[in-house]
Amino acid sequence: MPLLHIDVLTAVPEIFESPLRSSILKRAQAKGIFTIGIHNLHDYSPNGRIDDYPYGGGAGMVIRIDVVVRALRNLKEKTTYDEIILLTPDGELLTQALLNRLSLCQSLLLIAGHYKGIDDRIRHFVTREISIGDYVLTGGELPALVLIDGLVRLLPGALSDGTSALEDSFQEGLLAPPVYTRPAEFEGLRVPEVLLRGNHQAIQAWREQMRWERTRQRRPDLYAKAQATAPPPGKSVPPSEPGASA
Repeated sequence: MPLLHIDVLTAVPEIFESPLRSSILKRAQAKGIFTIGIHNLHDYSPNGRIDDYPYGGGAGMVIRIDVVVRALRNLKEKTTYDEIILLTPDGELLTQALLNRLSLCQSLLLIAGHYKGIDDRIRHFVTREISIGDYVLTGGELPALVLIDGLVRLLPGALSDGTSALEDSFQEGLLAPPVYTRPAEFEGLRVPEVLLRGNHQAIQAWREQMRWERTRQRRPDLYAKAQATAPPPGKSVPPSEPGASA
């Protein structure tokens, strides 16, 4: 049994083809960690048409509520969903904390709008509305992919190193620490000495300190929130070699 099954309702299913055949999403499917079904809204319209002119006039076309609900009910006959999610600019903001919660679900249905959007009555048929930011895209397909990618990488076995996702930015409300690899020196820029000594306890302390320091410098809003729940480490950041990037 997969850890997570996701169904997606979309007017433009081809947008999902390449991302789902690449990288972590491809490998996670091959391992049976998650399964996904992409469902074309046009298949649920008697004449293939899914949109119409907006009542009251105005530019753009609106996806019909009857088509979407027909598709939704058809899928619900086969699967019991933990959440039915509408991707919409005025939904709750997608955060790492929300991804963490949704990754515990077993089945999700995502509805991606397109054109001018979906008839607003769709809100009576969903359990959650999610936005990926304060901007507008052509449709909900890319936001759906962002949500899928963020969820799948949290599933056990999806990443080759199971601890990697726990060290990402925004886990525990902080940014990730800087990372380095070979060469140890490049054009006068050196890797911080603490990372080269093999002292794992010191490395962990440095990384934790850098998470706080980087968040303080780049996202003071997040830093203030994190301080309110857990004070930063008291030790100072170990000095880096001159020219090191941190």
